[in-house]
Amino acid sequence: MKPLPYSLLLLVFCLLCCAVACHVSPPPLIKTGRKPVENITLPPGFTIELYAKGVVNARSMCLGNKGTLFAGTRNEGNVYAIKDTNGDYLADSVITIASGLNMPNGVAFRNGALYVAEVNKIWRYDNIEDNLIKPPKPVLVNGSFPTETHHGWKYIAFGPDDKLYVPVGAPCNICESDDERFASIMRMNPDGTGLEVFASGIRNTVGFTWHPETNELWFTDNGRDWLGDDLPPCELNRASKQGLHFGYPYCHGGSIADPEFGSKHPCSDFVPPIQNLGPHVAPLGVIFYTGNMFPPEYKNRIFIAEHGSWNRSKKIGYRLTTVALNEQQMSAGYKPFAEGWLPENGKVWGRPVALLQLPDGSLLVSDDFADCIYRITYAAN
Repeated sequence: MKPLPYSLLLLVFCLLCCAVACHVSPPPLIKTGRKPVENITLPPGFTIELYAKGVVNARSMCLGNKGTLFAGTRNEGNVYAIKDTNGDYLADSVITIASGLNMPNGVAFRNGALYVAEVNKIWRYDNIEDNLIKPPKPVLVNGSFPTETHHGWKYIAFGPDDKLYVPVGAPCNICESDDERFASIMRMNPDGTGLEVFASGIRNTVGFTWHPETNELWFTDNGRDWLGDDLPPCELNRASKQGLHFGYPYCHGGSIADPEFGSKHPCSDFVPPIQNLGPHVAPLGVIFYTGNMFPPEYKNRIFIAEHGSWNRSKKIGYRLTTVALNEQQMSAGYKPFAEGWLPENGKVWGRPVALLQLPDGSLLVSDDFADCIYRITYAAN
């Protein structure tokens, strides 16, 4: 057998290297331990300060009836109770009320009970605020969710219909599944019964909320990977009713056919986003601002926590953004609100995750990389 020419061997080697490089992740982010909050820029009149430190891997948040802030984690297996006992908006204690759980990202509060979401189970801790030091044994609300950990961590929240909404992410980067639960948002009664799919075609939502006037569900969705730095966009979506499909895995951003599955369904079959967000910004938490502390133009404006890209050659995200809506509830502008977690030198020191409005109108922001929670306030000059 005649050996292959050297030039051909070199070409094959280069192609193999290129193919591998296309799916090689950049080096992991390295924690510095620093929290240079003073470097975060906001619009005039706004201030951001540390609310709680030492909240390792702080993710989703909810507020108890007696003022206890609860926070879940994705990587630590812990759930925290955070207390501000003297009302100075600085946490006095961080108590671990549960540990050893399987990605307990999601927390929600109802009628004195804390609901906690693992990958495949929803637990309930009754009368939790009176028993923070010695929490009660949790009650299993529902243990029927898939066990896949890829996009398995969950954000949970109670809707205006008093049902608990629970997402089930796609078990892959891009794929079809015969199990209708994957790539969906589900909902169930508070006791775990009546579990059903509410919306489909959602790759991985880790944040949703309801419009304060229409009660429609709004959610962020993380776009697929490995289509390059600039495709596809992540999304802000609105589910005006049950049974809608938002495109995954066939269509991205309302108009981009997936190269693997797009030939099966045209994009016109699906509900397009209200706003395409930056590519790979990883939008997580989302809320409508309904308080009175911020200027009037922020009333009912959408705030989004962009966790930041992990596989883009030039990092993007690591910030808070806002989306203003017009009278038709369509986007009237998407722009940055708080930036500085991604300095010009590219050395990320923080990653915003979830948002929570306090009764005084200030805004809490969790950070699972800097292990803390911030508070944003406004005061006119």
